[in-house]
Amino acid sequence: MADGGRTIGRLDGKIALITGASSGIGAGTAKMFCELGANVSITGRNAENLKKVGDECEQLGGNKVLCVQGDVTVEDDVKRIVEETVNHYGQLDVLVNCAGIVELGNIETTSLQQYDQVMNTNVRAMYHISMLAVPHLTKTKGNIVNVSSVNGLRSFPNVLAYCMSKSAVDQFTRCCALDLAAKQVRVNSVNPGVIITEIHKRGGLDEEAYQKFLERTKFTHALGRPGQVAEVASMIAFLASDNASFITGAQIPIDGGRHAMCPR
Repeated sequence: MADGGRTIGRLDGKIALITGASSGIGAGTAKMFCELGANVSITGRNAENLKKVGDECEQLGGNKVLCVQGDVTVEDDVKRIVEETVNHYGQLDVLVNCAGIVELGNIETTSLQQYDQVMNTNVRAMYHISMLAVPHLTKTKGNIVNVSSVNGLRSFPNVLAYCMSKSAVDQFTRCCALDLAAKQVRVNSVNPGVIITEIHKRGGLDEEAYQKFLERTKFTHALGRPGQVAEVASMIAFLASDNASFITGAQIPIDGGRHAMCPR
């Protein structure tokens, strides 16, 4: 077999911690990881949604899921999330940094409060939880997958702080990959385009504006449509698996070709 006898993408026996798992890409990733045999610890701010995702994960994979409610912008919560995960499972093989927010605004309309909120959630929290996870990942020669965005690769109007935060995530990914390569800990990011989740509505789009936003993907994405959560989760699962053993420091666009497009 071309994959050396392995089933492509299986995560059997892997212990994974997934942030932002109470909704969107984080929730979809948790479910896919469970389907692929991983044992997962999921965390998010909404305890009710987190439990619902945990229950769905267990139905898919059969493995018991650890749900740790917490806010990744709160330092004590981050410490507790990592500690509870390692204490429960005894090790950590994969960290998936999915937690993130979108805020609308440009240099004329944004505020320092908005900037701080976006950077604290999308960058500082990722920096912190990765710091705490690395000693455990070093022991297992594990890996980190960060959820960035096409906004980290390309510039767009009216999402200034968000674009800045995702560029920082990409640089963080590359630097950590080089820092940890000698320890055989891999670090990569996925860079989604428009994916159908609730994040844009939470960022300020009402239902009418959101539908127009999705309609525009016919022109803004080369494949002419928005993406699905499972399409991102599949790449995260691949990067987390042993089949990606020679990939580190990569940014993988999952954006229907949007990163390759230019206005005409």
